[in-house]
Amino acid sequence: MNEKSTLAIIDKHGPCSQDKAIESPSHDEILRQDQARADSIHSMLSRSSNIPKTKLQSKPGISPGAGKYQVSVGFGSPKTQLSLVFDVVSQLTWIQCQPCAGYCYDQNDPIFDPSKSSSYTYVSCPTGICNRVSSQGMRQGCSSSSICLYGDTKSNTTYSIGYLSKETLTLTSSGVFQGFLFGCGQRNNLITDGGAAGILGLGRGWFSLVSQTANTYHKVFSYCLPSKAGSNGYLNFGDANLPSSIKFTPMSSSFDGTRYYGLDMVDIGVGGERLSIDRSVFSNSGTIIDSASLITRLPPAAYKRVRQAFLAKMTRYPTAPAMEPLGTCFDFSGYSSVSIPTITMYFDGGVEMPIDARGILYFNKVSQVCVAISHTEDDNDVAIVGNFQQKGYEIVYDDANGRIGFAPGRCG
Repeated sequence: MNEKSTLAIIDKHGPCSQDKAIESPSHDEILRQDQARADSIHSMLSRSSNIPKTKLQSKPGISPGAGKYQVSVGFGSPKTQLSLVFDVVSQLTWIQCQPCAGYCYDQNDPIFDPSKSSSYTYVSCPTGICNRVSSQGMRQGCSSSSICLYGDTKSNTTYSIGYLSKETLTLTSSGVFQGFLFGCGQRNNLITDGGAAGILGLGRGWFSLVSQTANTYHKVFSYCLPSKAGSNGYLNFGDANLPSSIKFTPMSSSFDGTRYYGLDMVDIGVGGERLSIDRSVFSNSGTIIDSASLITRLPPAAYKRVRQAFLAKMTRYPTAPAMEPLGTCFDFSGYSSVSIPTITMYFDGGVEMPIDARGILYFNKVSQVCVAISHTEDDNDVAIVGNFQQKGYEIVYDDANGRIGFAPGRCG
């Protein structure tokens, strides 16, 4: 039987955010965090192994990525409702847990107390499950009381270290999973600005929520991100009632065995004209799609062509200084309306993804409006399709069949 569960997506700085006292970060800070996330992804992928190992100790620092979008899920019996950043680049779900023996950052929800849950258990070591920790690219250890320890680190400044545990996870009233494996973090850092309690890991891998719920949801999930303040977003689990308008592209085999969802980008179009970029420009670096990266980052050669084509169609408007890392900017002072060219991404299988108009320009101020696309530092750095360009689409991840789909017009 096909099952489907739906969670509301909360923009941490939108009107549905739990904490109205949180001040939205500046544009410079948002872009700085996004650059840090891209840097950490590139660092992880550039190492010799596909999934790097991490140290079981670190220091508090700045989180890579703005981690903007959150969902609320329940942990324990009785359940404690927690807001988590959902992340398709992370496979392990982790939350901050009492007694916070090392370090816990500030969060909006009360920190989860496993001693108050009748369904909480920890994973012992040595066991087969504990041994999976190191095989999935995390640091594995064993406490003096024979409890399995994990260390999940995206970089040396974003991490969770604690006890590998099992608990009842409640997604919806019909989506309840007993014995869900997760990280009960004792030393953590995740500066999300929105006070999230941890990460909901939707990446590929043995510990991923996608893998752990495969019997119910068949390794399929999708989301629509809020396109503007006050609009709705949702995260769906399951393959029931997928949109008929969806177009699927095969996942790139280059990322098999990793946590990443890879795509084979083949070209880009500007203003309705394909640029005929050599396919090797994209195949040399590879491309992933990410829910928590903001802007799309292209190989330098591809970005140069996009920038030139966009500027050629915008000669009526004066340019503006760059807003790092965004380098194609315009001054719209004195214009009551503007006309901008379309941008389309082309993927393997003949799939076209015209970027929604709301996903093309990043507004800092009327005198500095930038194309929300940047370039990687190196031709070999993986390209990233960011969430800014995913606006207006339902993005479908079908890991069982090795494909990713795009359905336009499904989001508010």
